[in-house]
Amino acid sequence: MIGPRQLSLLHRLREAHPSPRVIDAVVTVVVQAAVTIPFVVPRSPDVPAATWLTYGMTTLSVLPLLWRSRAPLTVLLSITAAGFLYLPMDGPGQPLPYSPLVAIFTVAAQAGVWQRRVMCGVGLPLVAVAVSLRTNTAREYLFSFFLFLMVYALGVLSRTRQAYTEAVELRAAELERAREVEAERAAERERARIAREMHDILSHAVSLMIVQAEAGPLVVRSDPDRAEAAFDAIAGAGRDAMVQLRRMLGVLKEAPGDVGRRSPQPTLAALEDLVGEVRRTGLDVALEVAGEPGRLAPDAQVAVYRVVQEALTNVLKHADAASVVVRLVWGRDRLAVSVTDDGTALGTPHVTGSGRGLIGIRERAVTHGGTASSGPLSTGRGYRVAVELPLVVSSPAEVGT
Repeated sequence: MIGPRQLSLLHRLREAHPSPRVIDAVVTVVVQAAVTIPFVVPRSPDVPAATWLTYGMTTLSVLPLLWRSRAPLTVLLSITAAGFLYLPMDGPGQPLPYSPLVAIFTVAAQAGVWQRRVMCGVGLPLVAVAVSLRTNTAREYLFSFFLFLMVYALGVLSRTRQAYTEAVELRAAELERAREVEAERAAERERARIAREMHDILSHAVSLMIVQAEAGPLVVRSDPDRAEAAFDAIAGAGRDAMVQLRRMLGVLKEAPGDVGRRSPQPTLAALEDLVGEVRRTGLDVALEVAGEPGRLAPDAQVAVYRVVQEALTNVLKHADAASVVVRLVWGRDRLAVSVTDDGTALGTPHVTGSGRGLIGIRERAVTHGGTASSGPLSTGRGYRVAVELPLVVSSPAEVGT
């Protein structure tokens, strides 16, 4: 697997690699230095002295290497022609045909298929001709053909390695892009989850506070005890909202070692407290449970709690209802949750606001593999929000009540 560190290393190596023209110039200088050695080393007295003409012809067979990366086959043909022109001259011999070997390697490593075929089809016969014009011995034939094929094989291996490196870089870049896309999607999902949580917390708390605040002035003279209870409920709702918001903000900025200090998320057991909190606003709220409780994962329990919380908040804000029934029905493999009120049915009273609450309910249900529905009752009064979630196998400690 190619990780970010390996990808970064590949990029740095690619950026640090010199340009092909610089490499070609360096190779040309090195080869020129190699072919110059026989001209500067003293020769035997019985051998004619080296001339500037022969040295110039040798240099002529090296200079085309400056263009080897741009026109490899043309450079090889030019070097071959210069070599044949040098054969009749009585100049110093070379231990190895440096320029032709470099050109052969370049064609094998960088040229196209047809260029490589031309080189093999023409090059091998020309090697045989050159040997026949020089020593015409079996030893030199064998050595020359071996050099040709060995250098050609090295060029093919270099081309294969380059292709593999490019494939690895491309794959690494694709993985990096996929990793970035997944990170962006995860961030979007997390932002949506936090938005739902904050909407549920604030909307519920503010709705309770508004209902109590509106009732307070009506009973402050006629029923002081009830007015005091209303103000206590306002303060309690505010404190609860602040606690939950601090918990959420703490999760956003906590360090990895702070996980153990998180406050617990609400579960099905907390529904009684939620119902009691809403009941203190004067709304008649009943919690009914039917069937044998099954096992529900903690995150699904949080979803049920938030769904009920949002549905009750909508009742307080929009329904003008006198009573609400929160019902949990445990099945063999599913949990059905419904919140039904007896408020006025004016089309869809629960979406006279922004509608984000019902959207959040549907998103929570879908996230946990369930379904959600909402709408007015057929009797003409009342509204129902219903959610079904599949049960999952979990430990007994995760079982809701």
